[in-house]
Amino acid sequence: MLIHLALAAMLTGTVALPPTVKSPNGALEMSIGTVRDGQLAYRVTFREKVVIDWSDLGLAIDGAPVLGAAVRIESAETSSADETWTSVAGKANPIRNHYNAVTVQAVETAAGGRRLAIEARAYDDGVAFRYVVPEQPALKEMRITNEATEFRFPTDPTTWSLILRDFQTSSEDDYHELTVRGLHPEYLIGLPVLIDVPGVAWVGLTEAYIDDWAGLFVQSVADQNTLTARLAPRVEDATAPHIPWPIQGSPVSVIRQAPATSPWRVLMIADDPGRLVESNMVVNLNPPSAIADTSWIKPGKTAWDWWSGPVVKNQPFKAGMNTETMKYYIDFSGRNGFPYMLVDAGWSAPGPKPPEATGRYGVGTDLTKFKPEVNIEELVAYGRSKNVRIWLWAHWTAINQQLDAALEQFEKWGVAGVKIDFMDRADQWMVNWYRNVAMKAAGHHVLVDYHGAFKPDGLRRTWPNVLTREGVMGAEYNKWSARETPTHNVTLAFTRMLAGPMDYTPGGFDNVTREEFRPRDLGPSVMGTRAHQTALFVVFESPFQMVADHPAAYDGQKELAFLEAVPTTWDETRVINGRPARYITIARRSGREWYVGAITNWDPRELDLPLTFLGGGAFNAEIYADGPNAATAPTDSVLEKRRVDAGTVLKLKLAPGGGCAIRLVPVE
Repeated sequence: MLIHLALAAMLTGTVALPPTVKSPNGALEMSIGTVRDGQLAYRVTFREKVVIDWSDLGLAIDGAPVLGAAVRIESAETSSADETWTSVAGKANPIRNHYNAVTVQAVETAAGGRRLAIEARAYDDGVAFRYVVPEQPALKEMRITNEATEFRFPTDPTTWSLILRDFQTSSEDDYHELTVRGLHPEYLIGLPVLIDVPGVAWVGLTEAYIDDWAGLFVQSVADQNTLTARLAPRVEDATAPHIPWPIQGSPVSVIRQAPATSPWRVLMIADDPGRLVESNMVVNLNPPSAIADTSWIKPGKTAWDWWSGPVVKNQPFKAGMNTETMKYYIDFSGRNGFPYMLVDAGWSAPGPKPPEATGRYGVGTDLTKFKPEVNIEELVAYGRSKNVRIWLWAHWTAINQQLDAALEQFEKWGVAGVKIDFMDRADQWMVNWYRNVAMKAAGHHVLVDYHGAFKPDGLRRTWPNVLTREGVMGAEYNKWSARETPTHNVTLAFTRMLAGPMDYTPGGFDNVTREEFRPRDLGPSVMGTRAHQTALFVVFESPFQMVADHPAAYDGQKELAFLEAVPTTWDETRVINGRPARYITIARRSGREWYVGAITNWDPRELDLPLTFLGGGAFNAEIYADGPNAATAPTDSVLEKRRVDAGTVLKLKLAPGGGCAIRLVPVE
């Protein structure tokens, strides 16, 4: 790792001009100053055009004026860093962390003189800032009700917004294409948000490194081009969690002692939305790995019994949550080279119900014991004979009640990981719970997949045993709704995926048209083409990737060869083309091999795919494309094999709801 840190001269006294920080390439600039009689504010420009106009900064503290509403800037200190670090799993490896920074010290002009610092970083692909409250006599314990943080745009930009019902949410919903002024002020909007500031830039708004703080949401301001911060309230303080409160009179969201540091408020910024998808800002804003030896952390694909329902064909036993069915799925993983099999809900023995247990699976279970009909010890041993390791599902309340005992037992059994579900909260207590579970799981060499989760914040850099998380309306919704459409899939690539890996669970192979689709719980179908579902294994990032359908759905299908080969972690990612909710083409490299995934919405589309990213040499291409009848028979697909090189331009023809998946292997 190479790190260079250069400190510039500190400015002392009252700063006359707003301190600024520029990105290493000079295209982005963030200024921090005061407006309206001392209101702390910031401004961001991209190629000398305003992306964020002067927007308020500050912390709303219960029983005191907003910290940041009346201050003078006392000093500013600049710095820079350029490091390269090795990623265990993700969209790139190694990752460069190159930025310029400024830390601005401000002091209140009123009696008492409370202090607040703003730390800002400028990368070539965005800017980020956070609040730093130093230790000081005038401020001990803080009961923070909200942030005064604003995101004020120069025009009324278009957003792709996740509108949620309340703060206690799984973050599983539709993204809506609306301008900022088209967002009703009562809407609660989850992050990340994709924003198109016309003629200026594309912006991805999210947060990073949430630690001992509450998760961030945003709301619009009536008749303004402005989004404003909303922190998730502490659940024990929330008498009506479905109501988005205003700043004044809101319940407490964060209780902290000074010194305290907020999460990073992240603005990915580029001239094309594809550049945002390529960004590594979120992980770069997190501390390095806390796990010294990460050799045991293995990304990979998994078979899974829940999505299809335990469908078993041409076997002598009855399908269900039993040892025989789970072995059938282990066999499928083993013969196709998948390193994992996920045993979902229903394996654990009955136990006392935790007092906080709610929801369909919020019942008492003992995670240190298994039911007689599904013998975990036997499955682990059987999986080992097939080079397949076992993951187990668990309700978060059961994990919370038995954390140490369960993890100790999982390690003793030889279980690889745990999928933890139904947290459905992003308050300060739950944020800290995620981190504690990640830490303790690492101590037992247990991998983690958070379901019913809030968005990723880059935790996986510090705790790389956290491979993926949900926080997305994924393929499970095919079982009970018609919401999982090709348009939704394309939208996710430009929105939710900006925050990090998402456990969407792709791979449904009963492919149907819109007209044919009917939700069903057992053996669900999916809208769009076979090639579309195959391409999702490249388009969607998830180091722990489900192959969601039942084994018989894949056996004998030509696309299975692609699913066997496609990696789940990458050395390089490039978005070739695309527009939100319309289409996207992503190329990802693992070693010397490249994989390409292209998907479209309900519009048929012809795309040029120049292979300039290949560099030197010839490659053998395996192209899994929509067949000539895919528009009406979505399972229709074709496989073409040909030799290509960097000068080749492939012509992709995508059916409605279609796609294309390509494997490119160097010719030896």
